[in-house]
Amino acid sequence: MTLSIDRKSTGLSPNTLRGVHHIALNVNDMATSRHFYGSILGLHELTGNEVPETLVKLVTQGKVSNFRLPDGTILDLFGEPDLGPPSPDPTQQFTRANHMAFDIAPELFDHAVEMLKQHQILIDHGPVSRPTGRGIYFYDPDGFLLEIRCDPQ
Repeated sequence: MTLSIDRKSTGLSPNTLRGVHHIALNVNDMATSRHFYGSILGLHELTGNEVPETLVKLVTQGKVSNFRLPDGTILDLFGEPDLGPPSPDPTQQFTRANHMAFDIAPELFDHAVEMLKQHQILIDHGPVSRPTGRGIYFYDPDGFLLEIRCDPQ
């Protein structure tokens, strides 16, 4: 199926979209993913009145977990225990998303790399150094590619 886009039509004006509101990921094992994103990556898990009203029931049932990044972006985890990638090899991409990158202060980058190694997180590649900064690519428990990156010092 090919989607055609009329390039002559007027789209939204620049700066109409203000940012990413949330990112939703399907996860196989909610407890493992909550531990990974909350305890290992240190994201703040929403609890109590912080949980959006529309998700309270699903959070209570253990089907959804929500995390807030320091910039306000929300990461939603949706439990899908029967959903798996077409290949158990995490290097075989299976979604339209290539990876999600988290920004970190340059002085904390090496500590983050060591933390990933201490927790025996599967590293895809890196650390790499580029003119745009440094990065390390690794996998979450479901094989989704993540990056921790920093600007040049």
